[in-house]
Amino acid sequence: MFDARELSSPVEAIRDEHAPDVQILDCERDFETLDPARAEDLGLVVDALEPASYPSAWLPADAPTLLERYASPDLTIGMPGDGSIVWTRQTEPPIVLVKPRVEGSPEEFVDFLLAEALVELDLDVPEHFIGFFEDEYPELDRAVDLDPTGTYQVAAALYDGWIGLQTRAVFADWHDDHPELADAWQDAGTRLEDRVSGLPRAVARGETEFADATELACASIKHAIELPAPFAALDTEAYRDHGPEYAIRWAEKTFDSLAK
Repeated sequence: MFDARELSSPVEAIRDEHAPDVQILDCERDFETLDPARAEDLGLVVDALEPASYPSAWLPADAPTLLERYASPDLTIGMPGDGSIVWTRQTEPPIVLVKPRVEGSPEEFVDFLLAEALVELDLDVPEHFIGFFEDEYPELDRAVDLDPTGTYQVAAALYDGWIGLQTRAVFADWHDDHPELADAWQDAGTRLEDRVSGLPRAVARGETEFADATELACASIKHAIELPAPFAALDTEAYRDHGPEYAIRWAEKTFDSLAK
């Protein structure tokens, strides 16, 4: 199920700089969330398993089942919205898991995704938005006028954007020491620019759901491209500094505006 991944020299260099103890493993099968048996199989390749858990009071009554499971003491690795590469500190040492879905993607882009995961591990941030919002998540749930799945998607996007405000400063310094990774980072941002600039029109016409638009806009923050309103308000030092409180105020103002 899990095999050590052979790394390119740029990714090896990033691991040495940011997370030298991390294991990077290829997964045999794709997943959103590893089923419990396969998650426990990680015990064969790491020294210890340390499941994360959070108070049930942090979850709204209608929270998705998977979020309840993640908050429980069960070992839960991988959640919807995590993408092709997942990292976790619920193992000792920490691990990065690469899903088979990356096959066919440009090698340079996969290297960037791996390097990004290593940089995020070095930030010592929570690995899921519930550890970011903590007991304020029900407040976000009240502010977001969507069903539980849509609220989950917006919360995950907001957290992704907050991390991106921190990682992009690291990525911007790669041009001298890691030019291949810097080029991949810039190229990915360039490919997003037209899609992001058209988000307000797409939402207004009903072509894109607001949760999907939030996900794309927040994923673009790490690429330092210009965001349209209302997402531009998330590309600020105030959001980086004030985190969940700022995200909740943004959601309140944004959904109030959408309702008018």
